[in-house]
Amino acid sequence: MGKTYSDYSEQELIIRCRKDDAKAQEMLYKRFYAYAMAIGVRYCINRDDALEAVNDAFVKLFKTIKTFEDTKLIKPWFRQIVVNSAIDNRRKNLKHTLVADIEQTDEPVADAQIISKINAQDILDILKDLPEMYRVVFNLYEIDGYTHEEIADILEMPSSTSRVYLSRAKDRMRKLVKAHFYLNYERAI
Repeated sequence: MGKTYSDYSEQELIIRCRKDDAKAQEMLYKRFYAYAMAIGVRYCINRDDALEAVNDAFVKLFKTIKTFEDTKLIKPWFRQIVVNSAIDNRRKNLKHTLVADIEQTDEPVADAQIISKINAQDILDILKDLPEMYRVVFNLYEIDGYTHEEIADILEMPSSTSRVYLSRAKDRMRKLVKAHFYLNYERAI
């Protein structure tokens, strides 16, 4: 019995996708769907928007896969496509999103014991509570490693604005951590 598509390596699937093999495209889609959605939901308002961005990213992937360099890893290349697709899909709304100023306070950062109890899912939940522009800039800078200059190019804004949004996102996250976890911590004591 011969190899099934699920037995192929990523490289073998890429080679077959370059030949417009629909079954290989389906298998590559299945392999990278969860990875792509995890990226998409960080940049989009809801799952439907993320799904749209992910599907757009796959269309772009299959259109450009012939230009993919074999010496590179496909996941980082595809991640870039997903991020760009999510941002492209949100760009119009991002430009029109009004961001309320956060009043500056001298409140101390939450207690170290509280911070030590926060897990990755808690942080993702807090990110969902940020205004959209704050969340996008935070994701691009802190999670995906873009520079402020790159973010400025992607979002068509001055790099100083990117820095302001990142600072405000961090301030808002501190407040949200304190609001969500400090109260629960106090009740538990």
